[in-house]
Amino acid sequence: MELGNALRTTGSVRNFTSALVSDETLSSILEDARFAPSGGNRQAWHVIVVKDVARRRALRDLYLDAWHDYIAHVLAGLVPFSPVASDEDRALAASRRDDAIAASRSDGFPETLDAVPAMLVICADLSALAATDRDLGRYHITGGASIYPFAWSILLAAHDRGLGGVMTTIATRKEPEVRALLSMPENQIVAAIVALGYPEKQLTKLRRNAVADFTSIDTFDGGPLTSP
Repeated sequence: MELGNALRTTGSVRNFTSALVSDETLSSILEDARFAPSGGNRQAWHVIVVKDVARRRALRDLYLDAWHDYIAHVLAGLVPFSPVASDEDRALAASRRDDAIAASRSDGFPETLDAVPAMLVICADLSALAATDRDLGRYHITGGASIYPFAWSILLAAHDRGLGGVMTTIATRKEPEVRALLSMPENQIVAAIVALGYPEKQLTKLRRNAVADFTSIDTFDGGPLTSP
């Protein structure tokens, strides 16, 4: 697949056919994805391919519990788990949790996570991450730059082979339970779950902001970058 086309058509896919993803295909995807950049080339990722039915169901249950927290924020009109949320925002979200549970659909992605053709839990080694914003007294984000390009490379490599997928971080809400379920060492954190499979429908057009909407020249409030 031509790179420009791949970048413009790799969207989030949550609905899959019943076709299996072979270990050979999965291995070939990871063979390509492993060349993703990371701080100091430390490659601090570890992938757990979850196949065991009982573990899949347990992971689904943990994910769904966290998903209800997410939807509660949405129903409250809030950005889910915003780093700048107030105590009042958190209380408002908590008050909508029962509504979020009631809105659950039996055929939804969170409710059927255990049935995805391929389930990858992306772990990150905290001791190998260069978190340059560690001491700024705010939400930390830079350490993820050594992990999430790898997850995105998995999705690109999968798309190149006719598969689709999605990266989701909802399960990090239940990290202690996920760590115990998957026998993860204490230095490992849950970065994401990547679900892969053959999509029921191929995405051909994605909606994104125009370049002029998210660029500026010289200062944050400078004029946008535009094509000549």
